[in-house]
Amino acid sequence: MEVQQRVGPYTLVRKLGEGGMGFVYLAQDGAGRRVALKTMRPELAAREEFRRRFGKEAEAARRVARFCTAPVLDAGFDAGTAYLVTEYVEGPDLSAVVRLAPLTGSNLEALAVGVATALAAIHQAGVVHRDLKPSNVLLSPVGPRVIDFGIAQLADAAGALPTVAQSMGTPAYMSPEQAKGEQVTPASDIFSWGALVAYAGTGRPPFGTGGVAEVVYRVINHAPVLDGLDEGIRPLVERALDKDPARRPTAQQLMDRLLGRTEVAVDAATRVVSDTWTPIVLAPAASPPSPPAPKPVKRSVWLPVIVGVLAAVLGVAVTLVVVRPWESSAYEAGTPSARATVESDGSTMSVQIDSLTRQGETVRLQWTVKNTGSKNAPVYNKFGGATLDFTVSRVNLIPPGVGKPIYPAWKNGACQCTNLPAAPFDGGDQIRMYAIFEGVPQDVDRVDVDLVLLGVIRNVAVSSS
Repeated sequence: MEVQQRVGPYTLVRKLGEGGMGFVYLAQDGAGRRVALKTMRPELAAREEFRRRFGKEAEAARRVARFCTAPVLDAGFDAGTAYLVTEYVEGPDLSAVVRLAPLTGSNLEALAVGVATALAAIHQAGVVHRDLKPSNVLLSPVGPRVIDFGIAQLADAAGALPTVAQSMGTPAYMSPEQAKGEQVTPASDIFSWGALVAYAGTGRPPFGTGGVAEVVYRVINHAPVLDGLDEGIRPLVERALDKDPARRPTAQQLMDRLLGRTEVAVDAATRVVSDTWTPIVLAPAASPPSPPAPKPVKRSVWLPVIVGVLAAVLGVAVTLVVVRPWESSAYEAGTPSARATVESDGSTMSVQIDSLTRQGETVRLQWTVKNTGSKNAPVYNKFGGATLDFTVSRVNLIPPGVGKPIYPAWKNGACQCTNLPAAPFDGGDQIRMYAIFEGVPQDVDRVDVDLVLLGVIRNVAVSSS
């Protein structure tokens, strides 16, 4: 843009993109803060119904909490131009990244949690996104951010865009009821979440590509193709892609299932995302073979690189605001206590084995950890076997003469062990944890207890219950 222009009190810096609703610009407000400003097409603003609804829908969008979203900051009319202002998010959209390589590991999981969190915030404000798709998810340095919520509803209300692809959503990510022109509800966004996560994890839309009619037919009638999607997240994606909206989970249920908790707050989930997200690394433009310097790139393309996946994620210090009960306070009969003091996460931890009791080949371990230092050193997300495994599933028993450790038992897909809440662990705090192990030989009367980052406590006696 050679000559700067203004819309309302905002100075346009450069055009970022164009869509069915209008143009998107990088702009500055009066204080010099960068924002994203979307101008609606003139034919929209010329419609009386659109003008009537614009303020109402924009105000509803402004009520959406900023958690994992690009919040709406302002809206108005200037010389017949309707405009909407949102927080500017630095980063590529999901489709630009996945074109290079699908997301994997912690970033795929963080994307799933982040978009579910955004939908929870959007739905709590009484808004339905209606057009959740890869280009409406920006990958910022601290995690995914969902944009353009409620915008499609304005176009639909104005009756301005006649095609299925434009007025109802993007075919590859719309729900069956949306494709059939039926009522759109929050459950439609959940279907879009499933399609989007499947795309992010495989590089392919679950209902394929092609013409609008062809894709819409598959959305309504075919099962999604999820080959290659991470098995840990696939069952939840399948539930979200159920043809019946009544059988899909809510955004809150998605968050709870992904984080292994119940009633997780959107602010807590947002912090989980930012603490487990590995920033997408900028990929420099390829140098041409000829001597001239490469042309400057207006908008960088980022390449997803997982840097030190396990070490980085397990080493993250997470401080969250949701505190839940840990475990029953009743002590069980067991061995005399075994104690240890260790340095962990920059603080000092006191560890005590409270009981190690057996019934047949089943052994129950119970232990207490106290932060005797002065620093907050959260133990959340430090004992699980995966990025978003908040249990203590990596704790294990090592019987003498046994070739491999014995890990906690699983039942109905759940670890028979403590599920740690997302909470601070300040100096003076203590936590009681447990784990149940099966298949421990009955002639074993002493074991080493491996508490992962808390070290190994050796030769702990096993008592009969």
